[in-house]
Amino acid sequence: MTKITVIGAGSASFGENTLSAILRSRRLSGARLALVDRNAASLDIVRRLADRLNIEWRAGFSISAHTHHAEALPGSDFVVSAIEVGPREALWRSDFEIPLKYGIRQPYAENGGPGGFAHAARNIGPVMEIVHDIEQACPAAWFINFTNPMVRICDAVNRHSRIKAVGLCHQIYIGYIMVGVALGAEYGIEVPPELTGMEAAVSQYAAHDVVRRQIVPRVDIRAAGLNHFSWILSIRDRQTGEDLYPLFRKRFFELDPAFEPLTRRVFEAFGAFPVPGDTHLCEYLPWVTDPVTMPWEKYDLKLYEWDLMAAVRDFELDRLDKIANGEATIEGLAETDSEGALEMIENIACAGNHYHLAANLPNAGQVSNLPPGATVETPVMVDGSGIHPVHVGALPEGVAELCRRETAVAQLCVDAAVEGSREKALQCLLLDPMVNDMEQARQILDAYLNAYKTYLPQFWRD
Repeated sequence: MTKITVIGAGSASFGENTLSAILRSRRLSGARLALVDRNAASLDIVRRLADRLNIEWRAGFSISAHTHHAEALPGSDFVVSAIEVGPREALWRSDFEIPLKYGIRQPYAENGGPGGFAHAARNIGPVMEIVHDIEQACPAAWFINFTNPMVRICDAVNRHSRIKAVGLCHQIYIGYIMVGVALGAEYGIEVPPELTGMEAAVSQYAAHDVVRRQIVPRVDIRAAGLNHFSWILSIRDRQTGEDLYPLFRKRFFELDPAFEPLTRRVFEAFGAFPVPGDTHLCEYLPWVTDPVTMPWEKYDLKLYEWDLMAAVRDFELDRLDKIANGEATIEGLAETDSEGALEMIENIACAGNHYHLAANLPNAGQVSNLPPGATVETPVMVDGSGIHPVHVGALPEGVAELCRRETAVAQLCVDAAVEGSREKALQCLLLDPMVNDMEQARQILDAYLNAYKTYLPQFWRD
């Protein structure tokens, strides 16, 4: 029987989507499902939810719950991880505010920039603890990662452990949505008037979903690069095979210039379309933090809604508690999306064949002009023997250079966090495209390490 261990199962959206998708699977019926979360209250909610789904859907799973991953790992074939050192929103806000004191206003601060260093350094320690326990308890298991910063977490696992790992993210669909907006007239796509941008705002979610559902069955996009920094290489009509890139280019530049203005400028300059939308794209670029020109205003770069999203997280857990108690229907869980976890597990465990739009693996030549071994995002094929990258060739050279720089920054961040090296941490910040002053980099590093001393003990060993 297949055993699936889900770590971070108590996360409201991740737990709901992943568990319901797995429990709906007839191909996995009878599998063992181990739920892990250090928050006992959240774990209790998802355990009761999983038990209800298991009974009402006649899924036939054997379900257990654990507050530590070590109890759950033995015998696991798949370990799905979405851990996050918390409190997520409060720490993210702090990652943004600390560099402000030293003259750097980051445009987002989650995956790139100085905030990307702090975020990754906090998460790498707990992830590597899990990974090293996997090496002992279930070394043949696939590790399926959802924790951000995706590139840095996957790089840590790939270069500092011996297990098989893949990173999954839904960001490719932002590219589909922008293609749907631009080609709306040609494909008869209803674009909701409230859709104004690609930012991760509650007000935009439903509108994004409307366009995504209409465009994905109609066109095929092939993209490659780094997670949250990938680039569209081709756009084709799924029925006729027509190359839609020239038409898309024409129609995109006919859109209101206020729609994703940074993406517009980068597309214009480099000739390749960046997938992630302005709020993630801006994390890796050197042209977004100048305190004189204030490009965050020029490009209307929005910050994450920390307070609102923290409140939404609490609301969602309360909603799941009501579903688990039988006070609300489970009908809304019938079409949830695991963001690729189910597709990986089903097709490896049941020897299927599946083409997946985007996954993160070490570069074995699938992107020919990015460094070997670097974590890259490309399409993949999944079958009974594992996850295999689709070779896409070379990125445009200007784009590749942007990605190579980010790869170097990411690997320095990883090595600094794994080794507790302040020297490599400083180099990581000095190479970051948002930092242009050596003293500034040192001040930010010292401030981060002091503020997060309890999270980053490896930097304080001496």
